[in-house]
Amino acid sequence: MPRRAPRRYALVRIPASNLADGELTHLERVPVDQAKADEQWDNYCAALVAEGWETVEVDAAPEMADSVFVEDAVVMFGDLAVITSPGAESRRGEIEAVERAVRSIPGITVDRISLPGTLDGGDVLKVGSTVYVGASSRTNAEGIRQLRALLTPHGFQVVAVPMTKALHLKSAVTALPDGTVIGHPDLVDDPALFPRFLPVLEHEGVAVVELGPDTLLMSASAPRTAEMLAGFGYRVVTVDISEFEKLEGCVTCLSVRVR
Repeated sequence: MPRRAPRRYALVRIPASNLADGELTHLERVPVDQAKADEQWDNYCAALVAEGWETVEVDAAPEMADSVFVEDAVVMFGDLAVITSPGAESRRGEIEAVERAVRSIPGITVDRISLPGTLDGGDVLKVGSTVYVGASSRTNAEGIRQLRALLTPHGFQVVAVPMTKALHLKSAVTALPDGTVIGHPDLVDDPALFPRFLPVLEHEGVAVVELGPDTLLMSASAPRTAEMLAGFGYRVVTVDISEFEKLEGCVTCLSVRVR
């Protein structure tokens, strides 16, 4: 897609005061340390800034428990922002402020997924011109159909992926800058759907955020996976996000990169 100018923005949203009440689908609820979560979020944002990304804070939502997981509210495709339609009813109030933040960035065009379609951004994985979409408990067939209709004119191919073993597609797989999809076999319904699939060693190692052509952001909970990826020539930046992992969150969930 054509772009007006290079940019490196990252949308983020401060944790809600009731973070511990967030929705859970595949994990048992355990206590969340709010103060530690706030500190981990600060450190996550600091890591983005240190790598040259300018953070754009979405207005706080103190009573929306899952709002820190800003990735689920919008998906970026170059200059096109697709505002999602969250599958959990409790999260549908999150999108208004996210849309305002996106519209504050020059050159962005906004479109949206509408009910009865549901789609969470965590179910959308971009690999070149292919867009994999998890058919999960949060993203339905109508949401996938609407996304396909929006993206096909822009040259993207939308591929639906069955998701039954994790909350979102990007809770199970993400992609390296070279297009290799990485994931944990325990969490992936059908690895054969991906032309190049590389198993990782830890569940928390499935999620990487591409901060640059050779730089990855990862959870500190996956040291063996980090070591493996460093062995492939990537510079790996790790952050502790243990409190968010208790809520089925990962490094991708906590920001939306606009570039």
